[in-house]
Amino acid sequence: MSKWTEGYVTTNGFRMHYYHTGGDKPPLVVSHGITDDGLCWTRFARAMEADYDVIMPDARGHGLSETVPGPFTWEDQAEDLAGFIRGLGLDHPLVGGHSMGAATSFYLAASHPELLSKLFLEDPPFRATEPTPAQREERGAAMRHEALARSKMTLEEIAAAGRKEHPGWADEEFGPWAAAKQRVRIETAAVVRPPESRTWRQALPMIKCPTLLITGDPERGGIVTPETAAEAQKLLPGLKIVRLRGAGHNVRREAFDAYVAAVRAFLAGQ
Repeated sequence: MSKWTEGYVTTNGFRMHYYHTGGDKPPLVVSHGITDDGLCWTRFARAMEADYDVIMPDARGHGLSETVPGPFTWEDQAEDLAGFIRGLGLDHPLVGGHSMGAATSFYLAASHPELLSKLFLEDPPFRATEPTPAQREERGAAMRHEALARSKMTLEEIAAAGRKEHPGWADEEFGPWAAAKQRVRIETAAVVRPPESRTWRQALPMIKCPTLLITGDPERGGIVTPETAAEAQKLLPGLKIVRLRGAGHNVRREAFDAYVAAVRAFLAGQ
């Protein structure tokens, strides 16, 4: 990672921090999930950097990016990412994301189809039923409680807890994962929510670029069920779906080689 660089772009009223692998290569912008940050893509970036300039922004309130008062929605985060892409002067980058970052990415593609060339989504929040306000409040409260508990832990203790919770992850995942948990500002992360004006079902048909959906197994914690994936494909004809069995919500961390192969093939047009 010694040759990687970092910087800031002002977008949507705040400074967004990012890392990138560099080089005169096609830009690949990847957005992380909630309470992760850009460096949580480190293992993936190392696997891809020979062929792509992998750009890893920290979402608002995460990593080294500035905090923006909430509440806010995935559409707000999509506008953050649109300003980020414009600010860096990226020409039709490839875009991907995990979980919250996948939501950011598909709302970006729906609202600004002119900005990107291809899109891949790792277990996005395509839920059969939308959460109620009470369920969102309950989730936010749980996140705050977890963050308070972690604030009393050392980096090593957070990583150790992660290893116990996720025994199938490669060891190199836990350093960035634990550091992200210390850096996130929970007052920002706990208030992000789906937009009320446009559900994922309404946004998906607006996407114009080639799109890959990568899912895991619901019984292992994956969000997107086979039935919901089939519904998404009806809404977006041409959507390519890859289900990696044995993985849960963190698909790339639990089926890394197959995940990288699927993304590489998709980006190469195979």
